[in-house]
Amino acid sequence: MQHLYKQSTRCLTALVLLALFSHSAYATSQQMHGMKSVEVSSQSAPLQPIMIQGPMPIEAEYFAALLTKVTVEYSGNAVFYKGTLNGYPVVVAKTGKGLENTAAATAIGIERYRPRLIINQGTSGGHDPSLNVGDIVLGLRSINASNFKTPKLKLGQGSRPLQWLPMDLMASEESAGEGSSAKDAEKLRFYLGDKQLIALASSLSAQYKRGKVVTGTIGSGNFWNNELDRIAWLHKNMGTSVEEMETASAAQVAHAYQVPFLGIRVLSNNITNHGEYDPSTAKDCQAFVAEVVKTYISTLIE
Repeated sequence: MQHLYKQSTRCLTALVLLALFSHSAYATSQQMHGMKSVEVSSQSAPLQPIMIQGPMPIEAEYFAALLTKVTVEYSGNAVFYKGTLNGYPVVVAKTGKGLENTAAATAIGIERYRPRLIINQGTSGGHDPSLNVGDIVLGLRSINASNFKTPKLKLGQGSRPLQWLPMDLMASEESAGEGSSAKDAEKLRFYLGDKQLIALASSLSAQYKRGKVVTGTIGSGNFWNNELDRIAWLHKNMGTSVEEMETASAAQVAHAYQVPFLGIRVLSNNITNHGEYDPSTAKDCQAFVAEVVKTYISTLIE
């Protein structure tokens, strides 16, 4: 009898606790329904900027002045102008001259700003006698025109630069100069420009009044060639239309990061046909590139 009494007491206690808990939960639920609330939507992915590169002040600052809401950031030798063009984010990178400065600025710019595309632009010297000062070359391809392996010559035999062999440093991770891997490195490596950007820029060629707009090969290297035989050799063997010091290194880094890329270069001089140096061409090139970018932006908005 006592056992039954204890069991009944436990059951009654459990029922009371369950009722209290249910009442408390119901009251809490009612209280929650009476509170004010706000819903926060998921954030949209930020727009990826377009990056425009120019090595010297005369090759970058005109374009930077076209931007609105500009902020300036510095990293190493590079200066980055962040702003908008026609309401779309654009970063103008003043990279500094040469392959090394350009490669560093390109890597920093990609890591920091995550651009959707890169256009490297500026001045250049002509290799093609049919091109004149003021003409623009769209980089169908670009090449590091300073990667060479020389023939073995003994002391006193001189140097024979017209017999130098190309050396593809990216052919393998092994030596490009000696050993079993060296032979495979004796080739030219071209970086192709983005086909859609080339087509877009070509479609605007009639708007450019300083000269003609053509496609060609941009040769890059830390040199300034004044030897006509050397220029003719590069033009014949590499197909170079112009030479400068930046495009191929930017193209190589952009390729490594899988970022669409195009080089656009204006002839500021052409020693092959007596075209004198004209620094004002740098502004003309930037103005043309600005039209390319504006047109590209309009396709995104549509």
